[in-house]
Amino acid sequence: MNKQLTKAEEQIMQVLWMLKVASVKEVIEKLPEPKPAYNTVSTIIRILETKEFVAHKPEGRGYVYYPIVDKETYSNQSLHKLMNGYFNGSFKSLVSFFVKENNMDINELESILKEIDKNKKL
Repeated sequence: MNKQLTKAEEQIMQVLWMLKVASVKEVIEKLPEPKPAYNTVSTIIRILETKEFVAHKPEGRGYVYYPIVDKETYSNQSLHKLMNGYFNGSFKSLVSFFVKENNMDINELESILKEIDKNKKL
């Protein structure tokens, strides 16, 4: 998988990742105001199916949709794209940027380093 989502597609995926399985109506209910039109959400979900992020199954007189790409896989791919596109593939540069730009305190940094160390041991 090496496909990027638009902001609107990602917003729909966030809802589907949260709900696991949902109709278009249920997706719309979870979106912020102003609610998009039914046809708009339906079209975006069909695009997500074409991009192979979502699949559907019949339920009642309609369909329900579910993610076939998990959130972690997409997040990981997006992070690598960000790191390669803006930080020359350097994780150190990426972390350094976030530490500087977000005025991260030492406890947050220490927590991140512990998490990295823990994952290295797995």
